[in-house]
Amino acid sequence: MKSRITGTGSCVPEKIVTNSDLEKKVNTSDEWITERTGIKQRRVVDGTETNSDLCLKASRKALQAAGRTPEDVEMIIVATMSGDMPMPSTASILQKKLGAKNAAAFDLNAACSGFIYGLSVADNFIRSGMFRTVLLVGAEVNSRFVDWDDRATCVLFGDGAGAVVLEPAGGGNGILSTHLYSDGSMWDYVCLPGGGSSNPPTAESIKEGMHFIKMKGNETFKVAVRTLEKLVIDTLKENNIAPSDLTMLIPHQANLRIISATAERLNLPMSKVAVNLDKYGNTSSASIPIALDEVVRAGRIKKDDYILLEAFGGGLTWASALIKW
Repeated sequence: MKSRITGTGSCVPEKIVTNSDLEKKVNTSDEWITERTGIKQRRVVDGTETNSDLCLKASRKALQAAGRTPEDVEMIIVATMSGDMPMPSTASILQKKLGAKNAAAFDLNAACSGFIYGLSVADNFIRSGMFRTVLLVGAEVNSRFVDWDDRATCVLFGDGAGAVVLEPAGGGNGILSTHLYSDGSMWDYVCLPGGGSSNPPTAESIKEGMHFIKMKGNETFKVAVRTLEKLVIDTLKENNIAPSDLTMLIPHQANLRIISATAERLNLPMSKVAVNLDKYGNTSSASIPIALDEVVRAGRIKKDDYILLEAFGGGLTWASALIKW
């Protein structure tokens, strides 16, 4: 027994912040941002939209695609580091908004690797027989945790949500394997130090900007390139799949140079790589499910195609999943 993705959906806010817009706020340029990241614009929530609002829209699309109703859902997992509030979980709030009255619900935080971590958890729930229909959402409202005066981070992040429905699958199709890793010794490479029990909200912590995302960009870049190259090769080897057998690589959308380096290591043409960070920036745990939904709806994935998902994020965490569609 495996699990398979039976429906996908995504949602991004309507508001667009371009590189030219950021030129007016911080000392940067469209050329500098594009050359170093590949990002041209990002989507940002308005003053009323919440993480769970984005989850709701993406979830409805995924359920419709799967031919399922909210009442069919037995488990909701939301992968996020920017939920509506510390308690209750955003998944619980989504359950109420969606009307999924039969579902258990919880959040999972593995930063940018969160969706694949959640995919592994959902897959194993289904393999065990505990649940048959799982709704997994990766969603972020990064704009609420970005210092818009910090040119090193404000150019990178955007908001959005992507969702999938997972159900049991017989035969050879479905999620073939998932691979999860972490190294907490580099926790401060990408972090949001304020807001938890270590640094609760105070006038002093807010003044010091502890509630904004902090990032050691150069150090993170080097580790990501080295780690992801090994990750994708090991994942394919464990499944006896050659890189040439892949139909699509769907990477976390953090940096075009990292994505290109991974594709080059696999000898994959960029036509086989899903890239949308030019439109949305880094949407953290939402980036892979958004990209997946886009390629599915564009007809770029067909039955029996091999799809490789890979991500790297704060923790540090990294993860991969191989799927036979």
